[in-house]
Amino acid sequence: MANLLFSNDERGEYPDSWYAATTDFLPVFAPLQGETRADVCVIGGGYTGLSAALHLAEAGADVVLVEAHRVGFGASGRNGGQLGSGQRQDQLWLEKTLGTDTARLLWQLGEDAKALVRDLVRRHGIDCALRDGIAWAARSPGSQQDMADYAEHVLDAYDHEMQVLDAEAFHALCPSPDYCGGVLDMSAAHLHPLRLALGLARAADKAGARIHEHTWVHDIKTGPKPVVRTEGGLIRADAVILATNGYVGGLHRRVASRVMPINNFVTVTEPLGALADTVLTRDVAVADDRFVVNYFRLTEDRRLLFGGGESYGYRFPADIRAKVRKPMLKVFPHLADVPLDYAWGGTLGITLSRLPHFERIGETVLSAAGYSGHGIGNAVQAGKLMADALRGRAEGFDTFADLPTPPFPGGGALRHPILALAMSWYAMRDRLGF
Repeated sequence: MANLLFSNDERGEYPDSWYAATTDFLPVFAPLQGETRADVCVIGGGYTGLSAALHLAEAGADVVLVEAHRVGFGASGRNGGQLGSGQRQDQLWLEKTLGTDTARLLWQLGEDAKALVRDLVRRHGIDCALRDGIAWAARSPGSQQDMADYAEHVLDAYDHEMQVLDAEAFHALCPSPDYCGGVLDMSAAHLHPLRLALGLARAADKAGARIHEHTWVHDIKTGPKPVVRTEGGLIRADAVILATNGYVGGLHRRVASRVMPINNFVTVTEPLGALADTVLTRDVAVADDRFVVNYFRLTEDRRLLFGGGESYGYRFPADIRAKVRKPMLKVFPHLADVPLDYAWGGTLGITLSRLPHFERIGETVLSAAGYSGHGIGNAVQAGKLMADALRGRAEGFDTFADLPTPPFPGGGALRHPILALAMSWYAMRDRLGF
């Protein structure tokens, strides 16, 4: 089977994205050569791993972080940049499925995650264009009513305010014929994800974490004194944090059975000039109510950044622009002749429950993955929670670890085709308007 780490990109090179084009890269952190010793070895240089390394280093731990490509190379540097409230599943689903007490804990963890990201951005002076506001867009009157009811529920139950937008108010915000209303959550936010990742890396490095890029981990020997083997050497550590999300591959079979990699795609137009006001009239992000969500916002230079479409194999489609242009024109048909200057794909990790999968692997290895499209808040927080757990404060980690994240059916051989079949069914429902 192909290795997902190396299936779609030049090794060690950021994709040709608008994010990469508007970022000052960090100098390359040297690959690991030979043997070293650490209190904690962190595997993965995305939000989870960088946050874990930062928080551990600030607490005085000797930390080594290894990344197969560059820090922020994966989903952390490619996503839609939306920092949402709550969890990937809404509070009504959580209350019904897990009970009100657990739902309330998860709501507070979601609020804490947003606050954590904002605090890290402020404390470390990370220039990631953090802006308030995410709108949820409804395509039918029934969906709009559901959103209005949900806004009332979270206000009553969690004292969280969202503005309900009828068709006229929503079109004043987003003049798309595809939507007939929605809600606006100004406590949520959007940002430049790659700059956030590199800011966390810079802060972790400054705090004393030893970061090694171009360092591919081959295997982990678990036990009282785990050993992490890489291409160029090995790390002996007291503990290991597995922060690979959709790229876990063969590093741990149980995690891989519960975290499925899928691909999502983004395009960015040329600068829109006066046309920008026909897309959004305020500097907020939008996500809609489709099963395969469309999400979009205006960039700092007034381009439309639009995400949509998924694939479930290891390879990205040959023409990403064409794949995303189709849903983009459904939302904004008047942009048919606007050139798309950038197009890229990224791999994220999902779970069957759409709840993050946290796991203790023996006594010395912790893992967190499967953020299911809610990764900015979840992933940054996961790194902190694992750092806290290694220091004896495991309440937050254990709350997530207790959540149900069953394995995907079909095992390694059949889970991708089974998932593709299921997702295709839901995508067809979207197209038919169900």
